[in-house]
Amino acid sequence: MANSEGERSKRRDACGSGGRLDREDEELLKLEYTTLGRTELRVSRMGLGCGGHSRLGLAVGKSEADARAVVQAALELGINFIDTAENYGTEGVVGQALQRTPREQVVLSTKLGVNWQDRRCTGAELKERVKASQKRLQMDYIDIFHLHGVSAKDYSYAVEELVPALKEMQQAGDIRFLGITEAFGPDPKHTMLSPAVEDGFWDVVMVGFNLLNQSARSRVLAATQRDRIGTLCMFAVRRALSRPEALRELMQELVAQDLVDATAFDAADPLGFLLTEGKAESVPDAAYRFCRWEPGLDVILSGTSSVEHLRENAASLARPALPPEVVARLQTLFQKVDTVSGN
Repeated sequence: MANSEGERSKRRDACGSGGRLDREDEELLKLEYTTLGRTELRVSRMGLGCGGHSRLGLAVGKSEADARAVVQAALELGINFIDTAENYGTEGVVGQALQRTPREQVVLSTKLGVNWQDRRCTGAELKERVKASQKRLQMDYIDIFHLHGVSAKDYSYAVEELVPALKEMQQAGDIRFLGITEAFGPDPKHTMLSPAVEDGFWDVVMVGFNLLNQSARSRVLAATQRDRIGTLCMFAVRRALSRPEALRELMQELVAQDLVDATAFDAADPLGFLLTEGKAESVPDAAYRFCRWEPGLDVILSGTSSVEHLRENAASLARPALPPEVVARLQTLFQKVDTVSGN
């Protein structure tokens, strides 16, 4: 074969270390596309998340020009799904970065919370907020509009007061499809989203799922696959899957709660087997691939503050699935876990 193991290793090292990728590596970054549930939208399997810890770098000291560069680099990689939100503070830079992109070539998702100004907002107020998002995004319409981080206690209000307003805006052409996102950090058991996916209102849902907490497989994804609801995966990689010390601490907590078997992993390097048996470049690489190949997950969201890191994540999401025996081991190891988000 033309590509020796040594050559492949060098390319992996370049990607994993944040080094520049050569032309041959560019072939590794070809992302696949899928149909987002019943919306029929064709979307990249990797989506650019504009929130999270970095918020395109704006939350960690980067400039708006830097943030726009990340969005533009995502488009160059073939990423056509971009997710932002009112409270991320990134709608403006996303809108600026997309000005030279034909509107039909990008699928834009944004979100607004049920609570506003220390209270629940009304349907009329929600309409005004959606219009404000459109103005910041410089877009005549939003492809997918979500109610953001909805709690179980706010869900009934959202359905009764806000869904009718959203449907009116949908009929007016301001939004194309309705979505809802869960607050996975405080709600890792999916107590809001599990019943919500049975209601029929939502064309798209954003669900928390990662190799540490796979409970959405039965509680959410079974229904979304049955009813062709589009799915966006958040929390594929969070603190515990990117910082070894945080992972070790979390694993100790899960053992103490009798949620994982202490004999089933190395306490000093709990997920080290992913690099050996799984042939992954790193734990984050394995974590992205675990989610990418999970049946029922359409778009895996990835946030970043740099173009280099974006490309690393794209390379992970373009790689093949982890070996079946490794996936089975992860499913067994964390099968009882539904109390953590990994953040």
